[in-house]
Amino acid sequence: MAPERAWFKSSYSGGTGNSCIEVAALVGHVGVRDSKVQSGPALLIPSAAWSSFVAFASA
Repeated sequence: MAPERAWFKSSYSGGTGNSCIEVAALVGHVGVRDSKVQSGPALLIPSAAWSSFVAFASA
């Protein structure tokens, strides 16, 4: 889906980073995966939907 270097964790992730998601900015989409299962499945979310979700979660 995305090169390994494209994935990043939230700055709010715990020190070990074992209970977080990772995201990757792609063209027109955002990839979302479990940080504990990097080779597992990932969601592909349209960028506009991701922006709406982040705005809602931040409010």
